[in-house]
Amino acid sequence: MQPTGPNIWISYGITAIIIAVVLAIRWKRMSKVRPLKLEHLWIFPALYGALAVYMYVTHPPQGWAWAFCFVALLLGAALGWQRGKFMRITVDPETHTLNQSSSPAAVLFIVALILARNAGRAALASGGGSAMLHLNAIAVTDMLIAFGLGLFAVQRLEMYLRGRRLLDEARRLSR
Repeated sequence: MQPTGPNIWISYGITAIIIAVVLAIRWKRMSKVRPLKLEHLWIFPALYGALAVYMYVTHPPQGWAWAFCFVALLLGAALGWQRGKFMRITVDPETHTLNQSSSPAAVLFIVALILARNAGRAALASGGGSAMLHLNAIAVTDMLIAFGLGLFAVQRLEMYLRGRRLLDEARRLSR
C-alpha cells in the first residue's frame, strides 16, 4: 500500500534526511585517500555476481523480463564505466603504490541514480509504467540485480585498467 496525503510527505522527508546524512558522511570521507589494491577489485563483483546467478537460477525472469534484464545490465555497465572514471587514482612515485579517493562527481552521480530510481518507482506505482511494460515487482527486482551487476563489475574493471596503466607508466618513468 502506498502512503497518501500527509503520509507521503513524511515518507519523502525521512528518505531525504537519510540520504542527507549518508551524503554528509560520504562527503567527509571523500577527501580521504585510501590504498587501492588492484588484486582485490574483483572480489565484490564476484560475490555480487554469485548472488545474481543464484537469484536468476532459483527465480528466473519470465518472457520479456530477460530482455529488460539484459538492457539493465548494459545500462549498468555504461554507468559503471562512467562512475569508475570519476574515481581519483594516484600513484606514489617512490613506492609505486596506488591510492584512490572519491570525487564530488562520484557522489553526485549516486544522488542522480537515487533520484532516477525514485522517479521510476513513482512511475511504476502510478500504474502507468508497469501496465505498459507488463512488469511486476519481481521483474523490476531482476532488472535492478542486473543493473547492479553491470554497475559494480564495470566500475571496478575501469578502475583496474586505469590503475594498471598508471602503475605501468610510473614504473616505466622510474627506470
